[in-house]
This record gives sequence, C-alpha cells and structure tokens, in this order.
Amino acid sequence: MTDFYCSTKTVRRELSLEEKLHILADAAKYDVSCTSSGSSRRGKTGYLGNSVAAGICHSFSADGRCISLLKILYSNECIYDCRYCASRRSNDRPRATFTPDEICRLTMEFYRRNYIEGLFLSSGICKSPEYTMEQIYLTVLRLRRVYRFNGYIHVKAIPRAPKELLTMTGFLADRMSVNMELSAQENLEKLAPHKTFSSIFQPMKQIAGQIAASRLFLGKPARMERHHANRYLTGSIFDRPSLGDSLPGETPGDFSLQLAKEKAPFVPAGQSTQIIVGAAAESDYQLLQTSQNLYRRFDLKRVFYSAYIPVNEDPLLPPPDTQVPLLREHRLYQADWLLRFYGFQAEELLTPDRPNFNPLLDPKCDWALRHLERFPVEINQASFEELLRVPGIGTKSASRIVNARRFGSLDFSHLKKIGVVLKRAGYFITCGGSMMFSVPLEEKFLTRQLTMGEQKQNWEISHPQTCRQLSIFDIGGILP
Repeated sequence: MTDFYCSTKTVRRELSLEEKLHILADAAKYDVSCTSSGSSRRGKTGYLGNSVAAGICHSFSADGRCISLLKILYSNECIYDCRYCASRRSNDRPRATFTPDEICRLTMEFYRRNYIEGLFLSSGICKSPEYTMEQIYLTVLRLRRVYRFNGYIHVKAIPRAPKELLTMTGFLADRMSVNMELSAQENLEKLAPHKTFSSIFQPMKQIAGQIAASRLFLGKPARMERHHANRYLTGSIFDRPSLGDSLPGETPGDFSLQLAKEKAPFVPAGQSTQIIVGAAAESDYQLLQTSQNLYRRFDLKRVFYSAYIPVNEDPLLPPPDTQVPLLREHRLYQADWLLRFYGFQAEELLTPDRPNFNPLLDPKCDWALRHLERFPVEINQASFEELLRVPGIGTKSASRIVNARRFGSLDFSHLKKIGVVLKRAGYFITCGGSMMFSVPLEEKFLTRQLTMGEQKQNWEISHPQTCRQLSIFDIGGILP
C-alpha cells in the first residue's frame, strides 16, 4: 500500500506503477541539472548497456525544458516546505513513492526498448535525509549489482545525509548533484527555511574532495577539467586559488582503502548544481558570482540555471501570472560558458552598478560594447586570448585563426570559411588594417546594429513552442 497524501487528511490507496510514473516523472521536470557528458564506460560481459561521453538521449517537456526520457523522483513526499517547490509539504497534490525494485524494473524495460540510455534519479526528502539517501543508494546498488545495468546514472546527494552513504553511492553513480537553488542567505531563510548553506556545501565539499582523491589514485589530474586547455587561460577563474580551500573537503581516512577495494572511479562525470532564476530578487551579477565561486571551490562540472515557473501562490514569490524568464536563463547560460571556456571573470561581465545583462544582446556583445577601447582587434596579430573576446569568434574559430595565419594573412572571406560569425565580429575586427563595415565605434549605434539581427531569436527564446511533445506515456504496452 502507498500513502496518497492531501493537506487535510491521509488516504490509504494503492497506486499502480503507471500512476506512480505519471506523478513522479511530472514532478521531476523542475530539476534541470541532468546532462550526462563526461562519463565514458564501455560495455562488458554480463552487464547491459554502456555510458558514452556524448550523453543521455533527451526529449523536451511541454514547457520547453530539455529532459531525459527517464527522469523521475524516488518520492515527491517531502518533510520540507520550500515555498518555490511544487512538492512542498503544504501543497495539496497527489503523492507517490517508488520502491527500489520498481525503479530498477522501469529503467531496464525502458532501456531494452531503446527509449532511454540512462537514469536521472532525484527525490523529495521522504521521512528524513538519511532514509531518502539510503533508498537512493539501495536503488542504484540493486540496479548495478542485481540487474547488472552498466549505463549512465545521475543521482541527487541529499544534504544532511551520512557521509558513508554519499561515499558508497558515489562509487555506483556517474554523476551526483546537490541543488543550491538560491544564492543569498536572506532568500534561503525566507523561501527555504529548512535549508542552510552549510548543509548544502558539506556534501559538495565531500564529493569534490573524494573525486580529487579518486582521480589522483587512478593517475589522473585532481581537477575535473584539466584536459580542457581553454579552462586555464591566463586570468580565467581556474587560473587562481580558490576563494575558500584550494580543493575543499577532507576525505575519510579509509577512503584510499575503499578506492582499492572498489576498483572503480568515484563520480567520474563530476558533480553539478542548480540555481533558480527569478524566484527571489537576485541580480545576474549575484547569480554569476555564486556560480564562479562554486566552480573555484568545488570544481563543479556544471552549474545549471532554472527559470522559475510559478507553481505556488505565495506572497514571497512572484505572482502566478509572471512570465517565465527563459531569455534571462539563456543569457546566464551564455555568460556561464564565458566563465568556463573564454577566460572571463564575473566581475568583468557585470558590476554592482550594472548588475544585469541587456536581454537583447548576448553577454559577450554586451561586454564588448562597454569596452570599445579594446577594439578593433587585428585578426592577423591578436593573441588567442584577445580573439576569444571578440563577439562572433568562438574557441574553435580562434584556434583555426591562430593555425591558419601561420601560412599567410587572413581576410574576411577566410574568416567566413573558418566559421567566424561576421555579422557580429565585423564591427570589432580588422583584416590587414581594414574594417568590414565603415561605421563609428560608438556604443549606442553598435547596440542598434547588433540588436536588429537578434530580435527574432530573442522572441523565440521568450516564447517557446507549446505544442505537445512525445511522451513515454504515448507508447502503449511499455510497462513491465
């Protein structure tokens, strides 16, 4: 029997597996930190599946979010009452809880039918953090050892759960994540009073330290992304010591013995987190600084940004008719890419006096227009780092430019073949001393020129298609 909870009373009723799947797959759509890049594991005799760095198959939910086909909660019952959460304790909504065996059966049946390539498993805090993390661990253990599933698995690390459970789960999962959700202490106290930053950072710290120890034990660099040379550009956020500990997290004394015993990497695809955009009065500058600090301190693989969807009526939240800030979310993802791969700092992109991005421009264009004294850049002489700061030039095209100009001078026709987006870059570069457009380098004029070409794309991001997408429930006879 399964509890079916309402706010006023508890009704005992048994839910079918399909009913549970409807409830818990729908409840999982608000968690966006679910990409699977970074883990590669070949198939082996006696096991089903493998994990490739290209990632999980994804579909799109009706609200436009990219989700994995089997993205579910273990339970949407929760002892916490976070105001922004659809599964908050005080909400009057259907409640369901899987058993570990039910999740395993679903995963295997969907995998055998080629609907999925992995599992994303999160949960509300059911009964207690310890109980919830234990059930997640038992699910993943059973999936690996009994069902012999060798595919990709991403699970949530539950704050306040015992360290031993996190460690044991980390040897079975490819990625773990702890959702931070809010960036300011006062907002956390108002909107999620049961949570604290210390309880969120503790598992992040532990996982970061154990990932580093595991990589060193296996003969790899301690940090996750050292093989990406672009992440260690001079002046990048990874080119200086952490704001806190250089590699936070003291590993347990017997962790090396456990590494030798398990003979498996610890969370090989790294850890991630999620930040909600728009639930509280937090500027882009605050959110980007928080992401920068998390990358430095905990060597995160990704920080995901989730545009707040008004699902609850609460005086401390935006009103229910508030438009979902999808374009703002998009700009934060673009800025996050600049931090990770282009050598930018959060303090360069935004300031306390100018704390939000211009929604009509991508963040690199916005930065370039505020630093016109650095332009135009001569393509045939600029360093790799200078090329990366030109709007319309990415990491691949910058590398191609540096390699190609060894054999002769480049002109605009060469740049087009290389892949440079000249409709943006043409305002900020010269080839042999000549500009592509004879225009003044003036901020207001260039802003008008650049935003004219972005209007259609910005509208499409702000107004995503609402047509119905393919669902696992459209296909009959898939449940075991």
